[in-house]
Amino acid sequence: MQFEPGDQRRRLPRHLQAPPPEPDSFSYVIRPARVGDLPDVRGIYNHYVANSVVTFDEKASTHRYWREKFALLTKLKLPFLVAVTPSNAVIGYALVQPWASKSAYRYTVEDSIYLGPGAGGKGLGTVLLRALIEACEQIGLREVVAVISDSGAEASVRLHERAGFVEVGRMGRVGFKFGRSLGTIYLQRTLKPQRRRR
Repeated sequence: MQFEPGDQRRRLPRHLQAPPPEPDSFSYVIRPARVGDLPDVRGIYNHYVANSVVTFDEKASTHRYWREKFALLTKLKLPFLVAVTPSNAVIGYALVQPWASKSAYRYTVEDSIYLGPGAGGKGLGTVLLRALIEACEQIGLREVVAVISDSGAEASVRLHERAGFVEVGRMGRVGFKFGRSLGTIYLQRTLKPQRRRR
């Protein structure tokens, strides 16, 4: 039987066919944040400010805000990690900041973790949070608290629960964004400090 050019029934034997294309790999490295990462970090965070209720901020953050936050976390020697692709694009970040200003809270921090658009659902959040917890334990921190919106942040709650956080409380209707009232869920994880924090 003769096939006409372009006939869909015509196929090469399997051993003569080109191999299927390799799927795009999702590769990245986790490393401490640098000043040069801050514009990407700001872009990721502002995406959530404008499009979700996972943060209660209503105005976009500024470059100055992130420079000051970076300087404070550096001074306090608190972890601020980024996930970076081979092309050096920041696709996610995780940090901890003081839970409260009184000195008795010095061993307790609040975490913050955000993934860039398209980076969710691939295990990056788990890897970032695990690295953040390890970094906190290495510097002698004892407790990490997560404050999560009670609406639209179900993935964040699941992420933290899988990492050993337990729910310790809720506050209803403490925020108001996009014309609706919002509450918060408090989760906490006890750490295993590797050394004493000064």
